[in-house]
Amino acid sequence: MLNKQSIRIVYLGTPDFAAESLRALVEGGYNVVAVVTMPDKPAGRGHQLQFSAVKQYALSVGLPVLQPERLKDEHFLAELKSYNADLQIVVAFRMLPEVVWNMPRLGTFNLHASLLPQYRGAAPINWAVMNGDHETGATTFMLQHEIDTGNIILQERIAIAPDENVGSVHDRLMTMGAGLVTRTVDAIIEAEDKGVAITTFPQDNTLQLRPAPKIFKDTCVIDFSRPAEQIRNHVRGLSPYPAAWINNMPANHPLCNVLKGAKVYKVAVTQMAEQKGHIIVPCADGYIDILELQLPGKKRMDAAALLNGIRINN
Repeated sequence: MLNKQSIRIVYLGTPDFAAESLRALVEGGYNVVAVVTMPDKPAGRGHQLQFSAVKQYALSVGLPVLQPERLKDEHFLAELKSYNADLQIVVAFRMLPEVVWNMPRLGTFNLHASLLPQYRGAAPINWAVMNGDHETGATTFMLQHEIDTGNIILQERIAIAPDENVGSVHDRLMTMGAGLVTRTVDAIIEAEDKGVAITTFPQDNTLQLRPAPKIFKDTCVIDFSRPAEQIRNHVRGLSPYPAAWINNMPANHPLCNVLKGAKVYKVAVTQMAEQKGHIIVPCADGYIDILELQLPGKKRMDAAALLNGIRINN
């Protein structure tokens, strides 16, 4: 009878979100034989090389780490093949060429942080919150040629609270997703033990699909010509990272110049045009009350502290 040690696993991932699933596999006793992650990148003022979260954890438990610049590099492919993996698992990595994902005899599955087929793409958690969705989830699926389109293995849902930001949704999905990964491996082992293929089902492409493209700086700009609730969702879908920011405000606003370039972390919808100790900005159907923000080169603060500092300086 097969067990957790019977299936040799190569794990591919980079950020914290991926490190949690790797930890669940290792601490759960699964046979992870190697890890693939992004090359080290310089970060901070000193531009010192920084290890990815996945690399940090892999080194802490003595796992071999591969960091290819190019996934089709012959030396990397030969080294990857030498681990003789039965299964590969991908979490928050990068698009794989077929020569990589088709290498293991049991294939490669991916954990994606959405209820596929919705939110295929690089930023599914952000876009679910930015669009004001009331629920999201995670999906494991088998990789194939088109990105995020493979047959689904398991899927689990969570609710999104009305005032929740993307940071807390990310953390809950990270924990839930780790459990989904181990359950998927268990299902694969069980099917392998019975001599059958794991049960999967195709994604429903008849739905009206919403994409989750990569988020750039321009994506994060707050458009005060939109309705208030849309602006609120935009801000919480980008908080705390990468953060919505102010480029243009109504020209007659008294803080128009002060707030240019400010990152905004929390807002509320209000119908009050003025309120002492608050930063109120008009929008399409009411007003936005900016509660937490960060001016360029300054620390994050609440609106009252900012206004108090302006009053003292003036």
